[in-house]
Amino acid sequence: MIDHTGLVVSDFERSKRFYVTALAPIGYAMLAEFPASVTGHTDVAGFGEPPKPDFWISRGTPNQPPIHIAFRVGSRALVEAFYQAAMTAGGRDNGAPGLRPHYHPHYYGAFVLDPDGHNIEAVCHEPG
Repeated sequence: MIDHTGLVVSDFERSKRFYVTALAPIGYAMLAEFPASVTGHTDVAGFGEPPKPDFWISRGTPNQPPIHIAFRVGSRALVEAFYQAAMTAGGRDNGAPGLRPHYHPHYYGAFVLDPDGHNIEAVCHEPG
């Protein structure tokens, strides 16, 4: 089981704003933030469902190639809410909400590129 994951971003403040907005509809909030003086390396921010962050961003040179991270949600409406929020936050479309039956018959996802080009997805595996 994965406990937490993350990615590196070039503009920490811009990416924090993006993720705060994009992930809010799916119940994620920024739950922790530590400056380089605490981590001994770089600034980090952790997002998740309270009480524990499981998705982290850190300041630095973005991962190359960009990373794909998918957030599982419980309804298609949440996929759509994520997509709208992420687009409003400055994300770039990488696949509007819709069925992806080539994965499986109920795979409903939306893909948005974050400010550094990371492919961020919300996906629902439930039927209609």
